[in-house]
Amino acid sequence: MDSWILRLVSRVRGLFGQKRSDLEFDDEMQVHLELLAEKFMRQGMGRQDAVAAARRQFGNTTALNQRQRETRTFLSIGTLLQDVRYGLRILAKSPGFTVTAVLTLALGIGANAAIFTLVNAVLMKNLSVADPKTLVLLGDHSDCCVGVGIGDDGDYSLFPTDAYQQLKKNAPEFEELAAMQAGFTARPVIARRDGSQESARSVMGEFVSGNYFRTFGLQPHAGRLLSDSDDIEGAPVAAVMSYQTWRNNYAGDLAIVGSTFFVNTKPATIVGIAPEGFYGDRLAFSPPEFYFPIESMTLLANAPYVHDPAQQWLYIIGRVKPDVSHTQLQAKLSGLLRRALAPTYVYSSENDKAKLAKVHVVLTPGGAGIRNMQEWYASDLRLLMWISGLVLLIACANIANLLLVRGTNRKLEMSVRTALGAMRGRIVRQLLTESLLLAGMSGIAGLAVAFAGTRMLLALAFPGARGIPIHASPSLPVLGFAFGVSIVTGVLFGVAPAWTAVKAEPADTLRSGTRTTAGGATLLQRGLVVVQAGISLVLLVGAGLFSQSLGKLQSTDLKLESKNRYIVHINPQAAGYTQRQVGDLYRTIEERFHALPGIDKVGISTYTPMEDNNNGWGVVVQGQPNLNVEASTVKANAEYFDSVGTRVMMGRGIGVMDTATSTPVGVVNLSFVEKLFKPGENPIGHHFGTGPEHASDFEIVGVSEDTAYTDARWKNHPMYFVPMLQRSPTATEPIEKDELMYAGAIVLKTAYPMNDMEEVARHTLSAINPNLSVVSFQTFDAQIAGCFTWERMLARLTTLFGVLALLLATIGLYGVTAYTVAQRTAEIGIRMALGAERLGVTALVMRGAMSQTALGLLIGIPTALACERFVEAQLYEIKSIDATVMVTAILALSAAALVAALIPARRAASIDPAKALRTE
Repeated sequence: MDSWILRLVSRVRGLFGQKRSDLEFDDEMQVHLELLAEKFMRQGMGRQDAVAAARRQFGNTTALNQRQRETRTFLSIGTLLQDVRYGLRILAKSPGFTVTAVLTLALGIGANAAIFTLVNAVLMKNLSVADPKTLVLLGDHSDCCVGVGIGDDGDYSLFPTDAYQQLKKNAPEFEELAAMQAGFTARPVIARRDGSQESARSVMGEFVSGNYFRTFGLQPHAGRLLSDSDDIEGAPVAAVMSYQTWRNNYAGDLAIVGSTFFVNTKPATIVGIAPEGFYGDRLAFSPPEFYFPIESMTLLANAPYVHDPAQQWLYIIGRVKPDVSHTQLQAKLSGLLRRALAPTYVYSSENDKAKLAKVHVVLTPGGAGIRNMQEWYASDLRLLMWISGLVLLIACANIANLLLVRGTNRKLEMSVRTALGAMRGRIVRQLLTESLLLAGMSGIAGLAVAFAGTRMLLALAFPGARGIPIHASPSLPVLGFAFGVSIVTGVLFGVAPAWTAVKAEPADTLRSGTRTTAGGATLLQRGLVVVQAGISLVLLVGAGLFSQSLGKLQSTDLKLESKNRYIVHINPQAAGYTQRQVGDLYRTIEERFHALPGIDKVGISTYTPMEDNNNGWGVVVQGQPNLNVEASTVKANAEYFDSVGTRVMMGRGIGVMDTATSTPVGVVNLSFVEKLFKPGENPIGHHFGTGPEHASDFEIVGVSEDTAYTDARWKNHPMYFVPMLQRSPTATEPIEKDELMYAGAIVLKTAYPMNDMEEVARHTLSAINPNLSVVSFQTFDAQIAGCFTWERMLARLTTLFGVLALLLATIGLYGVTAYTVAQRTAEIGIRMALGAERLGVTALVMRGAMSQTALGLLIGIPTALACERFVEAQLYEIKSIDATVMVTAILALSAAALVAALIPARRAASIDPAKALRTE
């Protein structure tokens, strides 16, 4: 009766959705007390005595129940430890199997962990700042670096300084709204500590708003950070040094705080050291070493666009107050931006005014900062994650097959345990424990593979990068990922063998004793081999596609000559030269380098062909005001074309006679002619410029071939080249604001290889001016090769994964075939005793193995064809799978399968019938 009442109470509680928990024990205890008290009262006790008796008895019952619960918990832990100890003993008894399984899985888990390290750092990692989830970025794409005009869609991600200040002033929904320089990587500064003997260094310096560090909620490691008072016109120049630079370059010397550095020859005081781990507002190959206030940029960098309302050069990021609607804030900011930009377009064309009405801002999560690198590498990293996952899947299938073989051999053991009373669930748990132990050991070994693999990935993906905040050492997210993958992997390859091992009836197994049965591998084992073959074919085809894409890129005729050519990047502006002084500097550079033995040509230009740089403008030809195309421009000296190997096809190139005072001229490329002139029309003598009002600025004196610039993929792109010292005759801005007067590179062509050219270049420039340091140095071959870095990494990794998948699939097929031969030893012996030829036995085994491979091909071929469209964007001039790639992959898989099957087939053909029958 009492138990019935308790069950009733429990059911009533269940009807009202209440769950049993420790918090409900008090209510249940009270019910027990009342029932016991009523029982004693019916026996004649008074209420007070009955309650006391109930409490005494219930206390004993509670203690007993508590002891029972503790015992069950202890037994559960003991059982788990027993399973672990037993599993370790089983694995120790088969060291060959254990080592093979661990190495196989370690490769799969390690490869995934290495790729995940890159994925986590590039795609998933937030900035090292306070509460990154509340940060919001104004804009949904990463433009760079300085731009003008409104795009057709009106979507803004870069902002003028004046627009930023108005948004900051009129948007109280933000706790803080900070701005930062979009293109700091393209404008390094020259820094030298005052009073030291160190040479001036070219370093990354970023110009930011005074509330930059406050917006991120950061505290200084030493000294103080920038403040609003630093970001005022006329304020003494303050700077914050990065922790990395302070530690690595100045040995953590606290005297750095308060010291003076000459930045672009101007004094700046180091007011503090940024916190450890902070690498800026974006992931970059070379993070900032110094942070300066925006208002100091005009002085330090002589940048003319800081307060130009038409020049867009700032990213904006803010911390939104709680309970602010992002949708409403986005609409408000769009209206504020249109109002801020309106004065700039008062006298513009109707087309620009129509674009102004479309201007808007899209708010995006800002916790990860400016996502330049994420946008560049996202699709490729996700692809690598999928590929490494497929390799791990093949490894799991291999281990599952090995465990199925072991499970078959352990059927007698499992049957005996079942006959003695062991529950099937208990046996499954034991086998899964063994699988998880195997996966755990593989995960630990995989971390070592991941460490080495990550170092290799970083060297392949970011060669020459300085201080990029991605490290090979496993971090907590990577350790968690490896642990999670190990657990999932252990379950993935352990469930099927565990279930297969216990589903057989004990009586049948015990009756058969140790005798084997004919039939060989199970359908599940053969199915796993088929899946392995199909996946490995897909990966082989992928490797072929990426290798073919890289080959096409590298064989592209860039119309350049790179042999015995060296590129020296310089920054005359940072060295203190004004626009009126650079003419004498360029002549001195030419003279000093020509005086060196072996130097044939000295080219000087704003930038060189295959670097990540581009100056572009809309241009028109005189007489055709309605035909406007975007064209890139390079300013260069007379020897530039010869130094990079660009040929002039018509007319002449830039000459020594093209000085600052001579008639402005230009050399255009073939794509320029094709897009702005009629077929067969001679462009020599025509004039062009940047817009209808400047259409007569430059006279075309020559046509060059289409030399590749920026990227080998960028084809049919109009370009024009003008003399280094010439300016547009209709230019309205003074020469002091013309940044195109500054050269960015020297290209040296030598008569023979010069291994010491970097040191020679540094010494020569330092002799001209100690502040004229080398920003960077590279051979022309290295610059061109650097444009294919990511494609080369993809090709190598997909090839590596493809070969690994092929090897695993081959091992899997060999294992299943060898197991089948072992299981069918008696059958083969009988066949041979009845007259079967050895060749027939070999064919029998080979037929079974190759049929599994054929099924894998039937699955893999259409899968590979279907997957090609997902990687088409990463391929160069490849729209479908080439027959050569497909045939090569099929032949490689077939050859591997043939070798894997031939070894056990020859073993089967060499079986002695008499011995086989005696063994059976």
